[in-house]
Amino acid sequence: MASLAFFFVLISSTFLSSQANNLHLQQLRTQDESFTSILVSQNGLDFVKDLLVNEAISSIIPLQLPATIEKSARIPFLGNVHMVISNVTIYEIDVLASYVKLGNSGIAIVASGTTCNLTMNWHYSYSSWLVPIEISDGGRASVEVEGMEVGLTLGLENHEGTLKLSLLESGCYVKEITIKLDGGASWLYQGMINAFEEQIGSAVESAITNKLKDGILKLDSFLQSLPKEIPVDDNASLNVSFVENPELSSSSIEFDINGLFTDGKNVQPVSKHYRQVLQPSVFCIDQSKMLGISLDEAVFNSASALYYDAEFMEWIVDKVPDQALLNTAGWRFIIPQLYKKYPNDDMNLNISLSSPPVIRISEHNIGATVYADVIIDVVEGSQVISVACISLVSLLIRT
Repeated sequence: MASLAFFFVLISSTFLSSQANNLHLQQLRTQDESFTSILVSQNGLDFVKDLLVNEAISSIIPLQLPATIEKSARIPFLGNVHMVISNVTIYEIDVLASYVKLGNSGIAIVASGTTCNLTMNWHYSYSSWLVPIEISDGGRASVEVEGMEVGLTLGLENHEGTLKLSLLESGCYVKEITIKLDGGASWLYQGMINAFEEQIGSAVESAITNKLKDGILKLDSFLQSLPKEIPVDDNASLNVSFVENPELSSSSIEFDINGLFTDGKNVQPVSKHYRQVLQPSVFCIDQSKMLGISLDEAVFNSASALYYDAEFMEWIVDKVPDQALLNTAGWRFIIPQLYKKYPNDDMNLNISLSSPPVIRISEHNIGATVYADVIIDVVEGSQVISVACISLVSLLIRT
Protein backbone atom coordinates (compact mmCIF):
# COMPACT_ATOMS: atom_id res chain seq x y z
CA MET A 1 0.00 0.00 0.00
CA ALA A 2 2.86 2.36 0.87
CA SER A 3 4.50 1.59 -2.48
CA LEU A 4 1.23 2.43 -4.28
CA ALA A 5 0.98 5.78 -2.47
CA PHE A 6 4.56 6.65 -3.34
CA PHE A 7 3.88 5.75 -6.99
CA PHE A 8 0.81 8.03 -7.05
CA VAL A 9 2.81 10.97 -5.66
CA LEU A 10 5.51 10.38 -8.25
CA ILE A 11 2.99 10.30 -11.11
CA SER A 12 1.25 13.46 -9.83
CA SER A 13 4.54 15.30 -9.59
CA THR A 14 5.45 14.24 -13.10
CA PHE A 15 2.10 15.53 -14.38
CA LEU A 16 2.62 18.92 -12.69
CA SER A 17 6.14 19.12 -14.07
CA SER A 18 4.75 18.42 -17.55
CA GLN A 19 2.32 21.31 -17.15
CA ALA A 20 5.18 23.58 -16.19
CA ASN A 21 7.15 22.52 -19.24
CA ASN A 22 4.21 23.42 -21.48
CA LEU A 23 4.13 26.82 -19.83
CA HIS A 24 7.80 27.67 -20.12
CA LEU A 25 8.05 26.44 -23.70
CA GLN A 26 5.86 29.28 -24.97
CA GLN A 27 7.62 31.22 -27.69
CA LEU A 28 9.12 34.68 -27.32
CA ARG A 29 6.80 37.00 -29.17
CA THR A 30 9.19 39.69 -30.43
CA GLN A 31 12.26 41.62 -29.37
CA ASP A 32 10.34 44.83 -29.93
CA GLU A 33 8.47 44.56 -26.65
CA SER A 34 9.29 46.36 -23.44
CA PHE A 35 9.77 44.35 -20.25
CA THR A 36 11.44 47.11 -18.22
CA SER A 37 10.33 50.71 -17.77
CA ILE A 38 12.39 53.53 -16.30
CA LEU A 39 10.73 56.75 -15.21
CA VAL A 40 12.77 59.90 -14.57
CA SER A 41 10.84 62.23 -12.26
CA GLN A 42 11.09 66.01 -12.09
CA ASN A 43 13.80 65.74 -9.44
CA GLY A 44 15.71 63.41 -11.71
CA LEU A 45 15.28 65.78 -14.63
CA ASP A 46 16.56 68.69 -12.55
CA PHE A 47 19.58 66.61 -11.53
CA VAL A 48 20.37 65.74 -15.16
CA LYS A 49 19.77 69.36 -16.18
CA ASP A 50 22.30 70.59 -13.61
CA LEU A 51 24.84 68.07 -14.87
CA LEU A 52 24.29 69.19 -18.46
CA VAL A 53 24.54 72.88 -17.56
CA ASN A 54 27.80 72.36 -15.65
CA GLU A 55 29.19 70.20 -18.45
CA ALA A 56 28.19 72.82 -21.03
CA ILE A 57 29.94 75.57 -19.09
CA SER A 58 33.12 73.54 -18.66
CA SER A 59 33.15 72.68 -22.38
CA ILE A 60 32.54 76.28 -23.47
CA ILE A 61 35.18 78.10 -21.44
CA PRO A 62 37.61 79.34 -22.44
CA LEU A 63 35.90 80.23 -25.71
CA GLN A 64 37.57 82.54 -28.18
CA LEU A 65 35.23 84.34 -30.51
CA PRO A 66 36.43 83.75 -34.08
CA ALA A 67 35.70 87.19 -35.49
CA THR A 68 37.81 90.32 -35.30
CA ILE A 69 35.48 93.28 -34.99
CA GLU A 70 36.43 96.42 -36.89
CA LYS A 71 34.78 99.79 -37.25
CA SER A 72 35.78 102.95 -39.09
CA ALA A 73 34.32 106.42 -38.70
CA ARG A 74 35.11 109.94 -39.82
CA ILE A 75 35.20 112.32 -36.86
CA PRO A 76 35.50 116.10 -37.27
CA PHE A 77 38.99 117.47 -36.63
CA LEU A 78 40.34 113.95 -36.10
CA GLY A 79 39.69 112.55 -39.57
CA ASN A 80 39.35 108.80 -40.23
CA VAL A 81 39.30 106.74 -37.04
CA HIS A 82 39.83 102.98 -37.29
CA MET A 83 38.90 100.82 -34.30
CA VAL A 84 39.66 97.11 -33.93
CA ILE A 85 38.68 94.61 -31.25
CA SER A 86 40.37 91.21 -31.38
CA ASN A 87 41.11 88.11 -29.32
CA VAL A 88 37.73 88.26 -27.60
CA THR A 89 37.68 85.37 -25.13
CA ILE A 90 34.97 84.18 -22.75
CA TYR A 91 36.69 82.97 -19.59
CA GLU A 92 33.85 82.77 -17.08
CA ILE A 93 30.13 81.95 -17.17
CA ASP A 94 27.84 81.97 -14.16
CA VAL A 95 24.25 80.69 -14.35
CA LEU A 96 21.96 82.23 -11.75
CA ALA A 97 18.93 80.03 -12.44
CA SER A 98 17.88 77.27 -14.83
CA TYR A 99 14.91 75.01 -15.37
CA VAL A 100 13.77 72.14 -17.56
CA LYS A 101 10.27 71.90 -18.98
CA LEU A 102 8.65 69.05 -20.87
CA GLY A 103 6.06 69.37 -23.57
CA ASN A 104 4.77 67.90 -26.80
CA SER A 105 7.40 69.84 -28.72
CA GLY A 106 10.29 68.36 -26.76
CA ILE A 107 12.50 69.03 -23.75
CA ALA A 108 13.18 72.70 -23.10
CA ILE A 109 16.17 73.78 -20.99
CA VAL A 110 16.51 77.46 -20.14
CA ALA A 111 19.28 79.23 -18.25
CA SER A 112 18.39 82.77 -17.16
CA GLY A 113 20.15 85.56 -15.27
CA THR A 114 23.43 84.36 -16.73
CA THR A 115 26.56 86.50 -16.47
CA CYS A 116 29.50 86.15 -18.81
CA ASN A 117 32.96 87.67 -18.42
CA LEU A 118 35.28 88.27 -21.37
CA THR A 119 38.67 89.74 -22.14
CA MET A 120 39.75 91.33 -25.44
CA ASN A 121 42.41 93.42 -27.13
CA TRP A 122 41.56 96.85 -28.47
CA HIS A 123 43.41 99.03 -30.94
CA TYR A 124 42.80 102.57 -32.11
CA SER A 125 44.38 104.56 -34.94
CA TYR A 126 43.61 107.83 -36.73
CA SER A 127 45.20 110.58 -38.77
CA SER A 128 44.09 114.10 -39.67
CA TRP A 129 45.20 117.08 -41.70
CA LEU A 130 46.31 118.72 -38.46
CA VAL A 131 48.71 115.90 -37.62
CA PRO A 132 50.30 114.37 -40.71
CA ILE A 133 51.36 111.19 -38.88
CA GLU A 134 49.16 108.29 -37.74
CA ILE A 135 48.33 108.21 -34.06
CA SER A 136 47.49 104.82 -32.49
CA ASP A 137 46.91 103.31 -29.11
CA GLY A 138 45.80 99.96 -27.71
CA GLY A 139 45.46 97.77 -24.68
CA ARG A 140 43.31 95.19 -22.97
CA ALA A 141 39.66 95.39 -22.00
CA SER A 142 37.36 93.46 -19.72
CA VAL A 143 33.75 92.89 -20.69
CA GLU A 144 30.86 91.86 -18.49
CA VAL A 145 27.69 90.51 -20.04
CA GLU A 146 24.67 90.55 -17.73
CA GLY A 147 21.12 89.23 -17.92
CA MET A 148 21.97 86.73 -20.64
CA GLU A 149 19.37 84.07 -21.35
CA VAL A 150 20.23 80.80 -23.09
CA GLY A 151 17.62 78.28 -24.15
CA LEU A 152 17.34 75.15 -26.24
CA THR A 153 14.68 72.60 -27.08
CA LEU A 154 15.71 68.99 -27.56
CA GLY A 155 14.00 66.13 -29.32
CA LEU A 156 14.50 62.58 -28.03
CA GLU A 157 13.42 59.51 -29.98
CA ASN A 158 14.16 55.85 -30.41
CA HIS A 159 16.42 55.03 -33.34
CA GLU A 160 16.95 51.32 -33.92
CA GLY A 161 17.16 50.58 -30.21
CA THR A 162 19.24 53.59 -29.19
CA LEU A 163 18.31 57.14 -28.21
CA LYS A 164 18.69 59.85 -30.82
CA LEU A 165 19.03 63.41 -29.54
CA SER A 166 18.25 66.32 -31.86
CA LEU A 167 18.37 70.08 -31.40
CA LEU A 168 14.98 71.51 -32.37
CA GLU A 169 15.52 75.10 -31.28
CA SER A 170 18.30 77.11 -29.66
CA GLY A 171 18.98 80.73 -28.86
CA CYS A 172 21.04 83.10 -26.79
CA TYR A 173 19.98 86.65 -25.86
CA VAL A 174 22.30 89.27 -24.35
CA LYS A 175 20.57 91.99 -22.35
CA GLU A 176 23.38 94.28 -21.23
CA ILE A 177 27.14 94.69 -21.79
CA THR A 178 29.66 96.70 -19.80
CA ILE A 179 33.13 97.36 -21.28
CA LYS A 180 36.06 98.58 -19.24
CA LEU A 181 39.32 99.48 -20.98
CA ASP A 182 42.80 99.09 -19.54
CA GLY A 183 46.07 100.51 -20.85
CA GLY A 184 46.96 103.51 -23.00
CA ALA A 185 44.70 106.54 -22.90
CA SER A 186 41.73 104.27 -22.24
CA TRP A 187 39.78 107.04 -20.57
CA LEU A 188 39.87 108.94 -23.88
CA TYR A 189 38.48 106.10 -25.96
CA GLN A 190 35.98 104.57 -23.56
CA GLY A 191 32.98 106.22 -25.15
CA MET A 192 33.92 105.20 -28.66
CA ILE A 193 34.66 101.60 -27.65
CA ASN A 194 31.17 101.42 -26.16
CA ALA A 195 29.94 101.58 -29.74
CA PHE A 196 31.07 97.96 -30.06
CA GLU A 197 28.54 96.71 -27.54
CA GLU A 198 26.06 95.51 -30.15
CA GLN A 199 28.69 93.69 -32.21
CA ILE A 200 30.19 92.06 -29.11
CA GLY A 201 26.74 90.98 -27.94
CA SER A 202 25.95 89.45 -31.34
CA ALA A 203 29.32 87.68 -31.41
CA VAL A 204 28.73 86.22 -27.93
CA GLU A 205 25.22 85.06 -28.86
CA SER A 206 26.44 83.42 -32.05
CA ALA A 207 29.49 81.77 -30.44
CA ILE A 208 27.54 80.28 -27.52
CA THR A 209 24.72 79.07 -29.81
CA ASN A 210 27.21 77.35 -32.15
CA LYS A 211 29.03 75.82 -29.19
CA LEU A 212 25.75 74.42 -27.85
CA LYS A 213 24.98 72.91 -31.25
CA ASP A 214 28.38 71.19 -31.26
CA GLY A 215 27.75 69.94 -27.72
CA ILE A 216 24.38 68.44 -28.65
CA LEU A 217 25.96 66.65 -31.62
CA LYS A 218 28.61 65.15 -29.33
CA LEU A 219 25.98 64.13 -26.79
CA ASP A 220 23.93 62.51 -29.55
CA SER A 221 27.00 60.60 -30.76
CA PHE A 222 27.59 59.42 -27.20
CA LEU A 223 24.00 58.17 -26.87
CA GLN A 224 24.20 56.44 -30.25
CA SER A 225 27.39 54.66 -29.17
CA LEU A 226 25.89 53.17 -26.01
CA PRO A 227 25.74 49.35 -26.23
CA LYS A 228 22.46 47.55 -26.75
CA GLU A 229 23.77 44.53 -24.82
CA ILE A 230 25.49 44.64 -21.43
CA PRO A 231 27.50 41.49 -20.57
CA VAL A 232 26.58 39.97 -17.19
CA ASP A 233 28.99 37.03 -17.30
CA ASP A 234 30.31 34.55 -19.86
CA ASN A 235 26.84 33.10 -20.36
CA ALA A 236 24.44 36.02 -20.20
CA SER A 237 23.95 39.56 -21.43
CA LEU A 238 21.22 42.06 -20.68
CA ASN A 239 19.30 43.50 -23.62
CA VAL A 240 19.08 47.24 -22.91
CA SER A 241 17.87 48.35 -26.33
CA PHE A 242 15.15 50.98 -26.25
CA VAL A 243 11.63 50.18 -27.41
CA GLU A 244 9.49 52.92 -28.96
CA ASN A 245 9.96 56.62 -28.24
CA PRO A 246 10.28 58.05 -24.74
CA GLU A 247 6.96 59.11 -23.26
CA LEU A 248 6.93 62.71 -22.04
CA SER A 249 4.52 64.06 -19.46
CA SER A 250 4.45 67.44 -17.74
CA SER A 251 6.86 66.31 -15.01
CA SER A 252 8.53 63.06 -16.07
CA ILE A 253 10.00 60.99 -18.89
CA GLU A 254 9.40 57.27 -19.22
CA PHE A 255 11.83 55.06 -21.13
CA ASP A 256 10.89 51.54 -22.20
CA ILE A 257 13.66 49.03 -22.79
CA ASN A 258 13.62 45.36 -23.69
CA GLY A 259 15.32 44.34 -20.43
CA LEU A 260 15.53 40.59 -21.09
CA PHE A 261 18.53 38.36 -20.48
CA THR A 262 20.06 36.95 -23.64
CA ASP A 263 22.61 34.28 -24.49
CA GLY A 264 25.95 36.06 -24.11
CA LYS A 265 27.70 33.71 -26.54
CA ASN A 266 25.20 33.69 -29.39
CA VAL A 267 23.68 37.12 -28.67
CA GLN A 268 20.25 35.57 -29.10
CA PRO A 269 17.20 36.16 -26.93
CA VAL A 270 16.15 33.40 -24.58
CA SER A 271 13.31 32.16 -26.66
CA LYS A 272 11.17 29.58 -24.95
CA HIS A 273 11.20 29.47 -21.21
CA TYR A 274 9.06 32.31 -19.99
CA ARG A 275 5.92 34.22 -20.63
CA GLN A 276 5.09 37.88 -20.22
CA VAL A 277 2.42 39.22 -17.91
CA LEU A 278 1.80 42.86 -18.71
CA GLN A 279 2.60 45.18 -15.84
CA PRO A 280 1.39 48.75 -15.38
CA SER A 281 3.76 51.59 -16.25
CA VAL A 282 6.03 52.97 -13.59
CA PHE A 283 4.14 55.00 -11.03
CA CYS A 284 6.15 56.99 -8.49
CA ILE A 285 4.09 57.99 -5.49
CA ASP A 286 7.05 59.70 -3.81
CA GLN A 287 7.99 62.58 -6.11
CA SER A 288 11.24 63.11 -4.16
CA LYS A 289 12.63 60.00 -5.87
CA MET A 290 14.65 60.65 -9.01
CA LEU A 291 14.03 57.27 -10.67
CA GLY A 292 11.33 54.65 -10.76
CA ILE A 293 12.02 51.24 -12.31
CA SER A 294 9.38 48.66 -13.23
CA LEU A 295 10.47 45.11 -14.06
CA ASP A 296 8.13 42.62 -15.69
CA GLU A 297 8.37 39.09 -14.28
CA ALA A 298 9.52 38.04 -17.76
CA VAL A 299 12.89 39.63 -16.96
CA PHE A 300 13.44 37.22 -14.08
CA ASN A 301 12.05 34.30 -16.03
CA SER A 302 14.39 35.04 -18.95
CA ALA A 303 17.35 34.82 -16.55
CA SER A 304 15.92 31.63 -15.07
CA ALA A 305 15.50 30.07 -18.52
CA LEU A 306 18.94 31.14 -19.69
CA TYR A 307 20.82 29.61 -16.78
CA TYR A 308 18.64 26.51 -17.00
CA ASP A 309 19.59 26.08 -20.67
CA ALA A 310 23.24 26.62 -19.72
CA GLU A 311 22.93 23.65 -17.32
CA PHE A 312 23.67 25.73 -14.25
CA MET A 313 20.79 24.23 -12.29
CA GLU A 314 22.32 20.84 -11.59
CA TRP A 315 24.10 19.92 -8.36
CA ILE A 316 25.67 16.83 -6.80
CA VAL A 317 25.50 16.88 -3.01
CA ASP A 318 28.06 14.66 -1.31
CA LYS A 319 28.74 16.75 1.80
CA VAL A 320 26.16 17.66 4.45
CA PRO A 321 26.46 18.77 8.09
CA ASP A 322 25.34 15.31 9.28
CA GLN A 323 27.42 13.14 6.99
CA ALA A 324 25.78 9.96 8.35
CA LEU A 325 22.73 10.84 6.27
CA LEU A 326 24.75 10.14 3.13
CA ASN A 327 25.42 6.54 4.08
CA THR A 328 23.06 3.62 3.65
CA ALA A 329 23.51 2.81 7.35
CA GLY A 330 21.60 5.98 8.20
CA TRP A 331 18.62 4.68 6.23
CA ARG A 332 18.55 1.06 7.44
CA PHE A 333 15.37 1.59 9.48
CA ILE A 334 13.61 3.73 6.87
CA ILE A 335 14.47 1.72 3.74
CA PRO A 336 15.76 -1.67 5.00
CA GLN A 337 16.06 -3.05 1.48
CA LEU A 338 18.52 -0.30 0.56
CA TYR A 339 20.80 -1.04 3.50
CA LYS A 340 20.53 -4.79 2.93
CA LYS A 341 21.61 -4.49 -0.70
CA TYR A 342 24.27 -1.79 -0.19
CA PRO A 343 25.47 -2.05 3.42
CA ASN A 344 27.52 0.94 4.69
CA ASP A 345 27.94 2.42 1.21
CA ASP A 346 28.27 6.16 0.71
CA MET A 347 25.51 8.02 -1.06
CA ASN A 348 25.10 11.30 -2.91
CA LEU A 349 22.16 13.33 -4.12
CA ASN A 350 22.00 14.30 -7.77
CA ILE A 351 19.68 17.32 -7.81
CA SER A 352 18.54 18.88 -11.06
CA LEU A 353 15.67 21.12 -12.04
CA SER A 354 13.35 19.55 -14.58
CA SER A 355 12.35 22.99 -15.86
CA PRO A 356 13.33 26.59 -15.18
CA PRO A 357 11.87 28.09 -12.00
CA VAL A 358 8.67 29.97 -12.81
CA ILE A 359 8.63 33.36 -11.11
CA ARG A 360 5.43 35.24 -10.31
CA ILE A 361 5.32 38.88 -9.21
CA SER A 362 2.30 40.62 -7.74
CA GLU A 363 1.79 43.93 -6.01
CA HIS A 364 2.56 42.56 -2.56
CA ASN A 365 4.80 39.53 -3.01
CA ILE A 366 7.13 37.60 -5.27
CA GLY A 367 7.01 33.84 -5.64
CA ALA A 368 8.73 31.06 -7.52
CA THR A 369 7.62 27.55 -8.44
CA VAL A 370 10.51 25.11 -8.66
CA TYR A 371 10.27 21.64 -10.23
CA ALA A 372 13.20 19.43 -9.21
CA ASP A 373 14.27 15.82 -9.59
CA VAL A 374 16.36 14.29 -6.79
CA ILE A 375 18.19 11.12 -7.76
CA ILE A 376 19.69 9.10 -4.91
CA ASP A 377 22.96 7.48 -5.93
CA VAL A 378 24.89 4.80 -4.07
CA VAL A 379 28.66 4.86 -4.48
CA GLU A 380 29.92 1.30 -4.51
CA GLY A 381 33.62 1.18 -5.23
CA SER A 382 34.14 2.98 -8.53
CA GLN A 383 30.51 2.60 -9.54
CA VAL A 384 27.72 5.13 -9.04
CA ILE A 385 24.36 3.37 -8.95
CA SER A 386 21.05 5.25 -9.10
CA VAL A 387 18.63 3.63 -6.70
CA ALA A 388 15.72 6.07 -6.42
CA CYS A 389 14.26 9.20 -8.05
CA ILE A 390 12.00 11.72 -6.33
CA SER A 391 10.23 14.55 -8.18
CA LEU A 392 9.50 17.62 -6.09
CA VAL A 393 7.43 20.75 -6.51
CA SER A 394 8.33 23.70 -4.30
CA LEU A 395 6.40 26.97 -4.06
CA LEU A 396 8.46 29.81 -2.57
CA ILE A 397 6.73 33.08 -1.66
CA ARG A 398 8.35 36.25 -0.35
CA THR A 399 6.13 39.08 0.86
